[in-house]
Amino acid sequence: MAGGQDGAGGDDSQRTPRGGQRPVAFVLGGGGIRGAVQVGMLEALFEAGIAPDLIVGTSIGAINGAIAASDPSPAVVAKLVGAWTSPAARAVYGTSFGQRLRTFASSRTHVNSPEPLRRLLADALGENATFEGLAVPLMVGAANIERAAEHWFHSGPLIDAVMASSSVPGLLPPTRVEGEHYIDGGIVNSIPIEQAVTAGARTIYVLQVGRVEQPLSAPTGAFETAKVAFEVARRHRYARDMRLLPEGVDVHVLPTGGAIEGDEKLGSYRRMGPTLQRIEQAHAASKQYLASFLQRP
Repeated sequence: MAGGQDGAGGDDSQRTPRGGQRPVAFVLGGGGIRGAVQVGMLEALFEAGIAPDLIVGTSIGAINGAIAASDPSPAVVAKLVGAWTSPAARAVYGTSFGQRLRTFASSRTHVNSPEPLRRLLADALGENATFEGLAVPLMVGAANIERAAEHWFHSGPLIDAVMASSSVPGLLPPTRVEGEHYIDGGIVNSIPIEQAVTAGARTIYVLQVGRVEQPLSAPTGAFETAKVAFEVARRHRYARDMRLLPEGVDVHVLPTGGAIEGDEKLGSYRRMGPTLQRIEQAHAASKQYLASFLQRP
């Protein structure tokens, strides 16, 4: 059984950070293929001697966050790089156009099979991984269809919860957990700062994928219209959470190092080629940011 809670509140007993007076949370946001930047950010954090007492993740942030929570140390960076550059990662969205058409024709709801992602998670975490078996507490967010609600998993079987958080509508099918269906957590909370605050974190490092760094403009086509609509929803929640931070909570938004040419294209969600470039750019930018921050009196 996968434990969870709807919304931002609920029982804190299974999800309170284990740190001292200023527990540290890593918040890993959604963003698909751009989530590779989070590997570079994690590398910079661990190099700076910063470790989490809690990890909160949504969508690709749930995937990276679960692996990081299994071993929150510099050693996990190589594991993450290996996962991102593996054939399993390429297979998540990398099937041929014909195969995607056949999948959609049979499902009528999605174009990719969820099995490559499930295999990747099983290889990285173990087939029977649980939240309780992780080195630090982890929370992953998903959108519950039946209750039209934000839902947070924090106990029980891990892989189903991460799959639920990562079930991008149209690309992957909803994930069924205990008789209910879940889709990508980015639909309801793409950068879950509020959840980290509610869980007791007082120092928060935000590992975002770069979209909030880019200006928006009025759309000129159908694809841009959908993209802008989703970005407005994503950024509205993020801006609200930042504006309503309680006194005494410090938030550090790590930089990605900038967008990569081609990210604006429709098919960019499948483009694995720049993965190492994303990791390296984010590592360099975040390392510089942290060095500047840590040197302040």
